[in-house]
Amino acid sequence: MASELIINSTSAETRVALLDNGVISDLLIERERDKGLVGSIYKGRILRVLPGMQACFVDIGLDRAAFLYVGDIRDDSVSTEDIIIDDENEEITRPPAPKAQIQDLVKEGQEILVQVAKDSIGTKGARITMHISLPGRNLVYMPTVSHIGISRRIEKEEERKRLKEIVKTARPPEGGFIVRTACEGASQKNIKSDMDFLTKLWKEVQRNYEKQSGSGIVHADLDVELRAVRDLFTEDVKRLVIDDAKAHKKVLKFVNQFMPKLKAHVEIYTGEDPIFDHFGIELEISRALGRKVWLKSGGYIIIDEAEALVAIDVNTGRYVGKRNLEDTIIKTNLEAVKEITYQMRLRNCGGIIILDFIDMEKEANREKVLVALKDELLKDRAKTNVLNMSALGLVEMTRKRTRESIVKTLCEPCSYCDGKGFIKSKTTICYEIFRELQREGRDKEAQVTQIHVHPDLADWLYDEEREMLEQTEESLGRRIVIKTEEAFHLEQFEVFSKH
Repeated sequence: MASELIINSTSAETRVALLDNGVISDLLIERERDKGLVGSIYKGRILRVLPGMQACFVDIGLDRAAFLYVGDIRDDSVSTEDIIIDDENEEITRPPAPKAQIQDLVKEGQEILVQVAKDSIGTKGARITMHISLPGRNLVYMPTVSHIGISRRIEKEEERKRLKEIVKTARPPEGGFIVRTACEGASQKNIKSDMDFLTKLWKEVQRNYEKQSGSGIVHADLDVELRAVRDLFTEDVKRLVIDDAKAHKKVLKFVNQFMPKLKAHVEIYTGEDPIFDHFGIELEISRALGRKVWLKSGGYIIIDEAEALVAIDVNTGRYVGKRNLEDTIIKTNLEAVKEITYQMRLRNCGGIIILDFIDMEKEANREKVLVALKDELLKDRAKTNVLNMSALGLVEMTRKRTRESIVKTLCEPCSYCDGKGFIKSKTTICYEIFRELQREGRDKEAQVTQIHVHPDLADWLYDEEREMLEQTEESLGRRIVIKTEEAFHLEQFEVFSKH
């Protein structure tokens, strides 16, 4: 598969896109003012222990307290060989069930060394862990465990044995390693060099922890462009193109140190058009911010993102098919599968995802769509889990949430509708006003009632609701005066009486 790594770098924002055959398979966006924290290591102080939740809040020097679950606490009573390692995702993903309760493991006021596992998302603080992992080019060093793992993406058994033997022979007395996918074919010298670098880095982290007087950072992860080079720039990538001279120099230095064989694949972009325009990435980002995505056939999908759930609905739209209804439906669903999986990667949808395919009568067709979905998800770098399709065409799945979705990153709630996505109709607001007028009608001494409303609503009252307005004046036995307020929200109004 022909891959390209495209980096758009400015002083305020860096954007990285990995293209597979010209299609975006991964998109990273980082802004200087709100950099991601995943991978950074902090000295923290426990603020509050919650036995009922088996978790605690930890001050790590940020505006919002971080969240530490009991399973992420280093428990010396648990053998490090028992720690569960996700070799495929090259990280510790689920420590074993603790033998002790959280209140027996940590105390309020205690200082601990932690690493950010998940950035703050929505209203939740950052998720942290005491199981530190330091990623290098070829290896991930885990100083708190003694496990040696090989990425499952390295499939050749001989290569797996070779790599494991090299790591086993050269490893330090303490700590464990995961051999990353990029390590396939690496020489013993390169692996040993990576190992030495990571163990020295760990000693530096420990020294910084001791020097740190209070809560705060002791080790920051690489900038997004260098993380992308470290994690995505493999031999499968035919070229890395970057549009900023300073960033290009920094990337070249990093590549020369850790992957000199790939140095010739690094290019600086000199085209007249912005780099993301040239590669068609800007247009795809714009599509990813829309609620409706059209399919080539004329069908479309609707994507709605909530706090912890994403709902994706498939519709035939303008597509009417050529044979029969079932044939039209299956073709739309199969086309939607490719667009859905692409949009999930592009938008970085995470958590629980509900896919509402168009109902199919035949079990064989439902199975065909499900198999197609699972095949497409094999291209996804994020971990996914798919359940069987229901009789109604619903598929429940999960996708590992690693960072905020592109919508949350690039957008903010609408200041007019307050993020609801809709406002009350003018008719609804008018009827609310009429009900408020009835309440004001209890004041029998009032001579005039004033209504202050947005100009558009005033026009609606005079035109569409004139009859109702006159009936209300008659029933109240007083004059109703409408005044316009340019600064009012459409839903905003004020009703008060004058004597």
